[in-house]
Amino acid sequence: MSTEKHPGKRICQIIKLKPEYLEKYKECHQQIWKPVAENLTKYHIEDYSIHYSPQFGILIATMKYTGDNWEKDAEASRNDPGNFEWWQMTDEMQETLVEGSTGSRDEKGWWLNLEEVFRFDH
Repeated sequence: MSTEKHPGKRICQIIKLKPEYLEKYKECHQQIWKPVAENLTKYHIEDYSIHYSPQFGILIATMKYTGDNWEKDAEASRNDPGNFEWWQMTDEMQETLVEGSTGSRDEKGWWLNLEEVFRFDH
């Protein structure tokens, strides 16, 4: 397991959304559950947003990680019971692009991480 540090890392991820779940997905994100919101803060996630591309049927998530060990916090988040029921519900609505992944708790990841190739900070 890597102990690489990533202070202030920005993250972008994608996943397919099953089209029949679009409205349900939007509805459940109107009021995310308290343990899920608390875990975002607990694991140093800020400025988190999810966008939907109807043309490609994908969700695009962006966030800023403000901790100093992404791998450690990501693993702790995967094993935090506060996320389990939420992920069970949302995983059903999604189709991963990560080969062989079985769900949000899989070490391979569920959302596909994208490489940042350009950034303009002003």
